[in-house]
Amino acid sequence: MAYTDQLTGLGNRYRMRDRIAQIAAERASDPAPFTVGIANLDSFKPINDLFGSSAGDEILCQVAHRLKACIPDGALVTRHDGDEFAFVLPLVFERASAEKFGQMIREVLSAPYDLGDRNVRLSASFGFSIYPFAGEEFEELLKSAETALYRSKRRGRGQITVYSREIAQEMKRATQLEQALRNAIISDAIDVHFQPIVALSNNQVVGFEALARWNDPDLGFVSPGVFVPLAEERGFIDALSEALLRKAAETALSWPRELFLSFNLSSAQLMDPGTSGSILSILGRVGFDPHRLELEITETAVMGSADTANRIIADLRQAGVRISLDDFGTGQSSLGRLRDFMFDKIKIDRAFVSRINSDRASEHIIKAILTMCEGLDLEVVAEGIEDYSEAVKLRSLGCGMGQGYHFGKPADGIATLRFLHENYYDSSDRASA
Repeated sequence: MAYTDQLTGLGNRYRMRDRIAQIAAERASDPAPFTVGIANLDSFKPINDLFGSSAGDEILCQVAHRLKACIPDGALVTRHDGDEFAFVLPLVFERASAEKFGQMIREVLSAPYDLGDRNVRLSASFGFSIYPFAGEEFEELLKSAETALYRSKRRGRGQITVYSREIAQEMKRATQLEQALRNAIISDAIDVHFQPIVALSNNQVVGFEALARWNDPDLGFVSPGVFVPLAEERGFIDALSEALLRKAAETALSWPRELFLSFNLSSAQLMDPGTSGSILSILGRVGFDPHRLELEITETAVMGSADTANRIIADLRQAGVRISLDDFGTGQSSLGRLRDFMFDKIKIDRAFVSRINSDRASEHIIKAILTMCEGLDLEVVAEGIEDYSEAVKLRSLGCGMGQGYHFGKPADGIATLRFLHENYYDSSDRASA
């Protein structure tokens, strides 16, 4: 019993340890390779939470039955804690064979699971390590397989990774970056820069988009395209976003009250029912009017958990916060999103704006978006305007607002105030005169 998983009847970690030791001893004089693998069920916990632990146990038993039926002769399959299963494959000697085995198991586990009154589907991610290159002892081989699995999980669902030194270095750098980022959030070292959004009719500033910037003493400048997804993946995007929103709102208090602040929400935040309360609480503590805040969300983020996202959006709009759909035109069902969700503004993706003067298709797509938004009473911002000719073209087509390097690069709070004094107050004075 000490070597058996009581739920599934498979061997457990102790049986796997002894099998690895046995194979290594048999091959001590001529150490031929063999492979250790770990499979982890993707998104098993939400299914377990939704249908209950008994349904979860039934799925695990069905997984075990499938694995026992398809592993090769001489191989061993075991169950570790939770939704993790492991393999010892004596006749898998190299990377390509390990990947092929993973592909076969992935296909087997992707078939529907029968829960009596319903069927559910799951995917699985895999990590493999090959003896002796990834280690010679049980713990070392297992740790290498876990490192490979972790990389698979980072890349998305249903991925397969075979351990290598390069992958180990990549994971080590990611862990170091994560720790540095956590420390930067705690010490309030992540900065906020602001990029102007202008009315194309007169180039007058109407608001600013807040953008995260991180310049670490040891790592140097780290792109938000790297550290924001990392924070989301490691589960502390809320802490990062809350710190950035607080900083941005505090800075925006010194702007003219008619200027709005635009701020990006992540997909993880749109799946958290507490997001709306958290945002409104920050605004209340800072003393920032919710009517001056616009939150930018992407179609991909909305699709993660549509019902929860809809409730969050409704709560925020009721408090006066405006909602923008960012990167419009790049999703697969943007028109459906416009029907299903309440938005106040659309931001046309820079992929269309950058080709407006050279590609007739892009021009016609922008025209269609503008006509549609006029009918839906939605404001429009064109992103990524790089030069004068693009701005002129968009204005002639009736686009209301624009954003891009042509109007100003992102700058810190002090430089943004200087920008306002040089560009906004003077033009406001002239307009009132």
